[in-house]
Amino acid sequence: MTRIPQPTTPLDEQPIPIRVKLAAAWTSFVFLYAYVDILNFFTPGVVQDVLDGRVFEFDLSQTFSTSALTLVAVPISMVVLSVVLPARANRLTNLVVASLYVPVTAFNIVGEDWLYFYGLAIVLELALLALVVRYAWTWPRNATSTTAPDGARVRA
Repeated sequence: MTRIPQPTTPLDEQPIPIRVKLAAAWTSFVFLYAYVDILNFFTPGVVQDVLDGRVFEFDLSQTFSTSALTLVAVPISMVVLSVVLPARANRLTNLVVASLYVPVTAFNIVGEDWLYFYGLAIVLELALLALVVRYAWTWPRNATSTTAPDGARVRA
Protein backbone atom coordinates (compact mmCIF):
# COMPACT_ATOMS: atom_id res chain seq x y z
CA MET A 1 0.00 0.00 0.00
CA THR A 2 1.32 3.40 -0.96
CA ARG A 3 1.31 5.96 1.79
CA ILE A 4 0.35 9.51 0.88
CA PRO A 5 2.60 12.01 2.61
CA GLN A 6 0.77 14.46 4.86
CA PRO A 7 1.55 18.16 4.55
CA THR A 8 3.67 19.47 7.39
CA THR A 9 2.36 23.01 7.35
CA PRO A 10 -0.39 23.77 9.87
CA LEU A 11 -3.90 24.39 8.66
CA ASP A 12 -5.00 27.99 8.43
CA GLU A 13 -7.43 28.79 11.25
CA GLN A 14 -9.82 31.33 9.78
CA PRO A 15 -11.54 33.50 12.40
CA ILE A 16 -15.27 32.87 12.57
CA PRO A 17 -17.38 36.06 12.67
CA ILE A 18 -19.47 36.46 15.83
CA ARG A 19 -22.68 36.61 13.78
CA VAL A 20 -21.93 33.20 12.27
CA LYS A 21 -21.18 31.75 15.71
CA LEU A 22 -24.49 33.05 17.03
CA ALA A 23 -26.46 31.78 14.02
CA ALA A 24 -24.78 28.38 14.35
CA ALA A 25 -25.61 28.17 18.06
CA TRP A 26 -29.26 29.10 17.43
CA THR A 27 -29.46 26.61 14.54
CA SER A 28 -28.15 23.85 16.79
CA PHE A 29 -30.61 24.88 19.49
CA VAL A 30 -33.53 24.72 17.04
CA PHE A 31 -32.50 21.29 15.73
CA LEU A 32 -32.12 19.95 19.25
CA TYR A 33 -35.44 21.50 20.30
CA ALA A 34 -37.23 19.93 17.31
CA TYR A 35 -35.60 16.51 17.63
CA VAL A 36 -36.44 16.26 21.32
CA ASP A 37 -40.08 16.91 20.42
CA ILE A 38 -39.96 14.40 17.57
CA LEU A 39 -38.24 11.71 19.65
CA ASN A 40 -40.76 12.35 22.41
CA PHE A 41 -43.38 10.64 20.20
CA PHE A 42 -41.54 7.37 20.88
CA THR A 43 -42.23 7.72 24.59
CA PRO A 44 -44.98 5.25 25.58
CA GLY A 45 -48.40 6.88 25.80
CA VAL A 46 -47.49 10.18 24.12
CA VAL A 47 -49.10 9.42 20.76
CA GLN A 48 -52.27 8.22 22.46
CA ASP A 49 -52.39 11.40 24.55
CA VAL A 50 -52.07 13.49 21.39
CA LEU A 51 -54.83 11.45 19.73
CA ASP A 52 -56.94 12.08 22.85
CA GLY A 53 -56.32 15.82 22.45
CA ARG A 54 -53.76 16.41 25.23
CA VAL A 55 -50.10 17.38 25.38
CA PHE A 56 -48.53 17.19 28.83
CA GLU A 57 -51.22 18.90 30.92
CA PHE A 58 -52.65 21.02 28.12
CA ASP A 59 -55.67 20.47 25.88
CA LEU A 60 -54.83 20.65 22.18
CA SER A 61 -56.42 23.78 20.85
CA GLN A 62 -55.70 26.65 18.52
CA THR A 63 -54.34 28.58 21.53
CA PHE A 64 -51.97 25.75 22.45
CA SER A 65 -50.77 25.32 18.86
CA THR A 66 -50.26 29.06 18.41
CA SER A 67 -48.31 29.24 21.67
CA ALA A 68 -46.15 26.27 20.68
CA LEU A 69 -45.50 27.82 17.27
CA THR A 70 -44.50 31.11 18.89
CA LEU A 71 -42.21 29.28 21.30
CA VAL A 72 -40.30 27.64 18.45
CA ALA A 73 -40.55 30.58 16.02
CA VAL A 74 -38.49 32.82 18.29
CA PRO A 75 -35.28 30.74 18.22
CA ILE A 76 -35.85 30.04 14.51
CA SER A 77 -36.03 33.79 13.92
CA MET A 78 -32.87 34.26 15.98
CA VAL A 79 -30.91 32.34 13.33
CA VAL A 80 -31.69 35.07 10.81
CA LEU A 81 -31.67 37.98 13.24
CA SER A 82 -28.19 37.00 14.46
CA VAL A 83 -26.91 37.60 10.96
CA VAL A 84 -28.88 40.66 9.84
CA LEU A 85 -29.39 42.89 12.88
CA PRO A 86 -26.95 45.75 13.50
CA ALA A 87 -24.31 44.90 16.10
CA ARG A 88 -25.77 46.77 19.08
CA ALA A 89 -29.34 45.46 18.54
CA ASN A 90 -27.96 42.02 17.70
CA ARG A 91 -26.00 41.77 20.94
CA LEU A 92 -28.91 42.97 23.07
CA THR A 93 -31.46 40.74 21.31
CA ASN A 94 -29.29 37.65 21.72
CA LEU A 95 -28.65 38.39 25.40
CA VAL A 96 -32.35 38.96 26.14
CA VAL A 97 -33.80 36.06 24.12
CA ALA A 98 -31.23 33.50 25.29
CA SER A 99 -31.74 34.59 28.90
CA LEU A 100 -35.52 34.31 28.58
CA TYR A 101 -35.22 30.83 27.10
CA VAL A 102 -33.25 29.48 30.08
CA PRO A 103 -36.34 29.13 32.32
CA VAL A 104 -38.47 28.03 29.35
CA THR A 105 -35.97 25.26 28.66
CA ALA A 106 -35.66 24.26 32.31
CA PHE A 107 -39.48 24.05 32.60
CA ASN A 108 -39.47 21.16 30.09
CA ILE A 109 -38.27 18.74 32.79
CA VAL A 110 -41.39 19.32 34.93
CA GLY A 111 -43.52 16.19 35.18
CA GLU A 112 -41.37 14.07 32.88
CA ASP A 113 -40.65 10.42 33.67
CA TRP A 114 -37.78 9.96 31.21
CA LEU A 115 -35.24 11.98 33.19
CA TYR A 116 -32.14 10.72 31.32
CA PHE A 117 -33.63 11.68 27.95
CA TYR A 118 -35.03 15.05 29.01
CA GLY A 119 -32.14 15.74 31.37
CA LEU A 120 -29.60 15.32 28.57
CA ALA A 121 -31.73 17.40 26.19
CA ILE A 122 -32.07 20.23 28.70
CA VAL A 123 -28.36 20.20 29.56
CA LEU A 124 -27.48 20.41 25.85
CA GLU A 125 -30.04 23.17 25.20
CA LEU A 126 -28.83 25.15 28.23
CA ALA A 127 -25.22 24.75 27.08
CA LEU A 128 -26.15 26.21 23.69
CA LEU A 129 -28.01 29.09 25.34
CA ALA A 130 -24.97 29.72 27.55
CA LEU A 131 -22.84 29.80 24.42
CA VAL A 132 -25.18 32.38 22.85
CA VAL A 133 -24.98 34.52 25.99
CA ARG A 134 -21.19 34.20 26.07
CA TYR A 135 -20.78 35.10 22.40
CA ALA A 136 -23.14 38.07 22.72
CA TRP A 137 -21.65 39.25 26.02
CA THR A 138 -18.09 39.13 24.66
CA TRP A 139 -19.01 40.69 21.30
CA PRO A 140 -15.77 42.17 19.90
CA ARG A 141 -15.52 45.94 20.02
CA ASN A 142 -13.83 48.23 17.52
CA ALA A 143 -10.59 49.80 18.65
CA THR A 144 -11.19 53.43 19.50
CA SER A 145 -9.25 56.21 17.87
CA THR A 146 -7.29 58.56 20.08
CA THR A 147 -5.01 61.47 19.48
CA ALA A 148 -1.29 61.15 20.21
CA PRO A 149 0.53 63.98 22.02
CA ASP A 150 1.88 65.23 18.66
CA GLY A 151 -1.69 65.53 17.30
CA ALA A 152 -1.50 62.47 15.03
CA ARG A 153 -4.45 60.08 15.14
CA VAL A 154 -3.63 56.59 16.43
CA ARG A 155 -5.69 53.46 17.00
CA ALA A 156 -5.86 52.31 20.59
